Amino acid sequence: MNKKVNTLLFVLGGTLFNVIIALLCMVLLFVLLTYAAARFFPGTEPGWIVPFSLLAGIVSSFFIYRAVIKTIIKKIDLEKYLDPLFVKTNIRKNKTP
Repeated sequence: MNKKVNTLLFVLGGTLFNVIIALLCMVLLFVLLTYAAARFFPGTEPGWIVPFSLLAGIVSSFFIYRAVIKTIIKKIDLEKYLDPLFVKTNIRKNKTP
């Protein structure tokens, strides 16, 4: 496999990992907050649980993803295996009047 395929697989794998972590965080927060609301505030309608768990799940998954990627980058020299996503190119040419 060449560097471009490795980069594509890394990006797809990272995206899939981030989505799975986000879903797990959302479900976990939803269950914990529902349990806490039922225990500490009985008889109330906690309508804030779903939006809060969605937002907090996305934010927490971002921090978890970042920590995992930093650890992977420290342990493995990714520049050796991956192609850069963004390449700087000089589009200016010497124009002489």
